[in-house]
Amino acid sequence: MAKKILAIDDDKDILTILDIIFNEEGYDLVLMNTGATTEQIAVLHPDIILMDVRIEGFDRTGAEICAAIKAELAIAEIPVLLLSAEDRLGQLAEKCGADGYVSKPFDIDSLVSKVREFVT
Repeated sequence: MAKKILAIDDDKDILTILDIIFNEEGYDLVLMNTGATTEQIAVLHPDIILMDVRIEGFDRTGAEICAAIKAELAIAEIPVLLLSAEDRLGQLAEKCGADGYVSKPFDIDSLVSKVREFVT
């Protein structure tokens, strides 16, 4: 059974790129162009989450969603990678408990490699 990636980004072009990349790699993708609640994430229970920091039209940032995920025992073990062009991305990732981060614009091979570190 294919591993499931939840990708959350308000940029539909980024979601399309992620969908193409990871479908070719054999993953199942769930794409969301708005944020997600911990309840929605618990139902989806992805193997990894790729999430932007700034999510237009949602009441929380990706870092805030990440912190909520890591505080929720039932889903805290799901790896979260922040995927953003934020200047202080490393600090944001550390502060919210993310398992890692990838800066935009990203190198496709590096992104795939980073995901494989957590999902094999």
